[in-house]
Amino acid sequence: MTAAGAEGPAGPSGVSGDGKAAGCELCEAARFTPWHHEDDLCWVADCEACDVPIVVWNRHGIEPPQADLERMLATLKTVADRLFGPEGWYVDRNMRQIPDHFHAHGRANDWLQRRNRFR
Repeated sequence: MTAAGAEGPAGPSGVSGDGKAAGCELCEAARFTPWHHEDDLCWVADCEACDVPIVVWNRHGIEPPQADLERMLATLKTVADRLFGPEGWYVDRNMRQIPDHFHAHGRANDWLQRRNRFR
């Protein structure tokens, strides 16, 4: 038996003892873009697809405990406020491309216009 938080073989759900799932991009946490924050709960980096800050839970799953969720969204707020100003962004919790791992984007109010400008 593996101790909580220790690495171990994946169980029936495909999630290992360290809370990671094999093959999940967000569990892999590859550093392709600039990172703004990292701790035992979450990390915040620029989203590879959207080019806005994204907060990602350090465990595989879609329903973090409420206290963890609040702390993650507060961390995202700190980063997004610095990048876009306190009134210049909103939280987007729609997990479009990776629906089985909690993450949320801090989108600039004009993010779609910014994104389309380069296409």
